[in-house]
Amino acid sequence: MPLLYTIGQLTIGVSMRWGWAPKVEGLENVPPSGGAILAGNHLSVADELFLGSVIPRHIAFWAKAEYFTGTGFRGWFTRSVMTGIGAIRVERAGGRAALSAFDGAIPVLKSGDLVAIYPEGTRSPDGRLYRGRTGVARLALAADVPIIPVGFIGTDELQPIGHRVPRFKRGTATVKFGKPIEVTGRGSDSSSLRQITDEVMVAIQEMTGQEYVPKYAPMLRVGTPQAE
Repeated sequence: MPLLYTIGQLTIGVSMRWGWAPKVEGLENVPPSGGAILAGNHLSVADELFLGSVIPRHIAFWAKAEYFTGTGFRGWFTRSVMTGIGAIRVERAGGRAALSAFDGAIPVLKSGDLVAIYPEGTRSPDGRLYRGRTGVARLALAADVPIIPVGFIGTDELQPIGHRVPRFKRGTATVKFGKPIEVTGRGSDSSSLRQITDEVMVAIQEMTGQEYVPKYAPMLRVGTPQAE
């Protein structure tokens, strides 16, 4: 585990667990070792903070390319932090540039790390669960790792869109982990990718109880790269 990430778990992680006291269910579904994709609904910026605080393993999160290319002291500091926590660089230009992030995630997964991804591609604008994009299935097949569904509940209440820091309300957030979805031996055609992705979204919906919307969420901002 990267040193800076370890420091973050011992500081921010402990603060999140003791201060906000999130409820955690199904943590036994996260393997103690080996690569896996954590695929969750996306309600708030705080989702990543809670996810990182409740899993005692390194999680590679996505970070926009600008964080790696800044100049001056601030640029150097941000770049050092992103590198130090093992973040995966994302080009926000779309197309092949965005898909290069998937190329960067494959060796991370094959080396035995966890990678977090939001199949909806962006935060939900209204708390509902939107159709998943098939990038999560493509990545799982390319790295030959399972997908672990993750359900966040209440994080949008703690940190709604537009709020910079989570509100202090203990016990409001819940993080649930579903049983791993194995992809080994499954097809990579468009029909198979859609089937795998829909399985993930069904598992998330069952954990969160969100209303499901069978269409893609409007892009509030660019989230993790998702190939359809």
